[in-house]
Amino acid sequence: MKDLTQNQWNEQIKADKDAVILDVRTDEEVAEGYIPGAKQLDIYNAGAFMEKANLMDKSKNYYVYCRSGSRSAQACMILESIGFDTTYNLLGGFSEWEGDKTV
Repeated sequence: MKDLTQNQWNEQIKADKDAVILDVRTDEEVAEGYIPGAKQLDIYNAGAFMEKANLMDKSKNYYVYCRSGSRSAQACMILESIGFDTTYNLLGGFSEWEGDKTV
């Protein structure tokens, strides 16, 4: 896992043809807005999180965020523990996100 600032996140995603944006917040949080193109995988629903994570392409690069950056860091560690090579955590999470949003 590597922590990325917003600027690093934006620059890296634009250049990454294997980028997957992963939102690990709850349905209620996602309803308030999300980063365009993100796939939701609620980390609080541990069973579903693990089940869906195991179906994802482990060769892709995962850019993970939550509200503040804490749950997404945890999600990155979990993903890496089950064989994902490349995960990035958005520092500050969605609460500090200044880029494009879908509301």
